[in-house]
Amino acid sequence: MATQTTPASAQQSRRGERRVVSNIVRGSIGNLIEWYDWYAYTAFSVYFAAAFFPSGDQTAQLLNTAAVFAVGFLMRPIGGWVLGRYADRRGRRAALTLSVTLMAAGSLIVALTPSYGAIGVAAPVLLVTARLLQGLSVGGEYSTSATYMSEVASPGRRGYYSSFQYVTLIAGQLTALGLQIVLQQVLSAAQMEAWGWRVAFVVGAAGAIVVLWLRRGMDESESFERAAAEGGDGKDGGPARGSLRMLLSYPRQCLVVVGLTMGGTLFFYTYTTYLQKFMVNTSGIAKPTAAWINFFALLVFVVLQPVMGLLSDRVGRRPMLIAFGVLGAVVVVPSLTLLSHTSDPVYAFLLMVGPLAVSSLYTSISAVVKAELFPTSIRALGVGLPYALTVAVFGGTAEYVALWFKNAGHESWYFYYVTACVLISLLVYIRMRETSDGSPLETESRDH
Repeated sequence: MATQTTPASAQQSRRGERRVVSNIVRGSIGNLIEWYDWYAYTAFSVYFAAAFFPSGDQTAQLLNTAAVFAVGFLMRPIGGWVLGRYADRRGRRAALTLSVTLMAAGSLIVALTPSYGAIGVAAPVLLVTARLLQGLSVGGEYSTSATYMSEVASPGRRGYYSSFQYVTLIAGQLTALGLQIVLQQVLSAAQMEAWGWRVAFVVGAAGAIVVLWLRRGMDESESFERAAAEGGDGKDGGPARGSLRMLLSYPRQCLVVVGLTMGGTLFFYTYTTYLQKFMVNTSGIAKPTAAWINFFALLVFVVLQPVMGLLSDRVGRRPMLIAFGVLGAVVVVPSLTLLSHTSDPVYAFLLMVGPLAVSSLYTSISAVVKAELFPTSIRALGVGLPYALTVAVFGGTAEYVALWFKNAGHESWYFYYVTACVLISLLVYIRMRETSDGSPLETESRDH
């Protein structure tokens, strides 16, 4: 006999769904602010570099570049480890609150630090310290927010809700770029260099404080509460929750995270972070035009995330990843080759937005796939550490490798390098098991 839904149970279901949406929104807004602060540093560095580093000192200018790319990416694995461990032991809400606190502190340091002329070498030291805090925060934010959103999402809709992680990631980048455009319109170049750039970091710090208040009211995930009630503190001689010892008992899952991330993250950074420079340096497109192409292509990319996430709830994660692997391997060489020979903005936009649509097959579900690989007791660390290490190696070096090939006179070799990495990930997608069956995330892994 079919089970009938009573008005009371329907109302309770609607209440529960509203609570899910409330928790997802709180987590997503925090993710947006985190990535806004991360990208604001890069977007506004052209204006504040002179304030923190002595004029004409090439070593100090190189230190600035190293702080942005090397230190930030090096701190992300540490953040994935430290905050992932903290999330598995103390809770997702506690870790997300700590993450946004670190980001707020980093932004405040940048906003309030006096110039090099006022305090000397202490200025760049404080700037690098702020970037260390931000890198630590972003490294922990990804794993913990991915874990939290997948655990609180309604069964059968995890792909849809988890896709908002990349929605807010890209939205943070667009917000930083949008604020820069607004400030450039209302302030002169001299004002931007004197104090205008500080506005961006004040906004970021204020936003982080608001998110800190919002996240304190979030529900803890039921999956974590069940795992905590079962113990696992290591006092019985077994591995403690969130420990490296426990993580090492899931070697297959860790290798899957590395394999599925390698091609996806390199593809993502190629068509987001690097492509704007590629348009200017190789295609010969004017910088302002390339910026607008990038902006509108990323807008389309944002819209595609929940669409693809919802699709994954219907067809499964593995078919989506396989589709990305096949299409990604096919599209890289022709799209970059054609783009290198055109200066037409519309054609360039299409050559960017097409591969980004392919990338959305991966980005929309990458977080939830990783979360579904691990049991609750090691989920945040399992997602965070292998992912952050892979991103540091492949995503963090994408621009450097591309420019190295270009300087060597073999720019097209980079196209084949990206294709090869996507093909390696495709082999992982083909061999991996489906991670979602539409049921709630379990305390223990189904296939461990």
